[in-house]
Amino acid sequence: MPITPLMPVYPRTAFRPVRGDHCHLIGEDGRRYLDFAAGIAVNSLGHSHKGLIGAIQSQAAELMHVSNLYGSPQGERLAQRLVDLTFADTVFFTNSGAEAVECAIKTARAYHQHVGNDDKYELITFNNAFHGRTMATISASNQEKMHKGFKPLLPGFAYVEFDDLAAARAAIGPRTAGFLVEPVQGEGGVRAGSDQFIQGLRELADEHDLMLVLDEVQSGVGRCGTFYAHEHYGIAPDILATAKGIGGGFPLGACLATEKAARGMIAGTHGSTYGGNPLAMAAGEAVLDAFAAEDILANVREKGAKLAARMEQFIGNYPELFVEVRGRGLMLGLKLTVEPRGFVAHLRDNHGLLTVSAGDNVVRIVPPLVIGDEHIDEFMDRLSAAAANFSLEGAAA
Repeated sequence: MPITPLMPVYPRTAFRPVRGDHCHLIGEDGRRYLDFAAGIAVNSLGHSHKGLIGAIQSQAAELMHVSNLYGSPQGERLAQRLVDLTFADTVFFTNSGAEAVECAIKTARAYHQHVGNDDKYELITFNNAFHGRTMATISASNQEKMHKGFKPLLPGFAYVEFDDLAAARAAIGPRTAGFLVEPVQGEGGVRAGSDQFIQGLRELADEHDLMLVLDEVQSGVGRCGTFYAHEHYGIAPDILATAKGIGGGFPLGACLATEKAARGMIAGTHGSTYGGNPLAMAAGEAVLDAFAAEDILANVREKGAKLAARMEQFIGNYPELFVEVRGRGLMLGLKLTVEPRGFVAHLRDNHGLLTVSAGDNVVRIVPPLVIGDEHIDEFMDRLSAAAANFSLEGAAA
């Protein structure tokens, strides 16, 4: 029998959180940790936001779930707010980011095939991307570690190098339906696409009547200092997948699209039993309420710049360990000279600081968007102590 009844697909750590307090987590043993992982960029309002908790409690007492066969005043309200805040004309609600990307893939294909272009089904995707763990979303990634054990993959994806506009242009062919890209790669190493690359993909999509599909599951909902990261580039997508921070910790995702892009998504083409349930809609509205009332975007820009500047100043003390600081807003990455999982474990187990490893030897730093200066001070104190007693020899081993 396994040690735990949970399927062992996660190499779980010894840390077992049981309670959250704003930007901290408290373990089963009572130890307090500074949470700069935020559920992997999910807990946008921290762990004990009164507005979010109150909205969920109130809605749970009224109505939690009904079928999408019925009208949804709750869904219509939240969808309208998202439409008003973004490029989109229409919204489909999901329970997760992977589901939102699945819907985005279907929407891009349906755009062409709705009018009889059945050969246009292939999306050009980019190396080291992470789009989710479903069969379609692992097929959209070139990462062999996600493919192992699940082949054959689904057809319909062509991989090219991230931030290489010439390669993207060369990959366009008669089957191409569009591009699927993270404007800022998260799991791939907190790599922001250049202006030339992201703006160039928009121009190529317009030139060839292709769909520009953005995966902003991690980079969206204020994480990079604008409501969605694509705003930094001065462009708008045709389709966008969002999740993580949009529910503040409650399972919620969405696929946003223009009216033109969604022309093939007609009655009967897609669905979700739980997607858009009243409880999730209440959580989403509470997050948007907090953004408006607490000026969270301004806080992300201010605190993100301050945190990045302090890390930049600090890492020069340890050139044998740290390479650079990268990212936007409060989606930051600290590139190491070694594989990052050992340092992430050292931060957590020995210094009570929670972060997340990523590709390209990067430690992801994605705290709640409501951090204050005191949390930055605490983070730097713990990072400094951790760097001072980290063994590079042990990490290399």
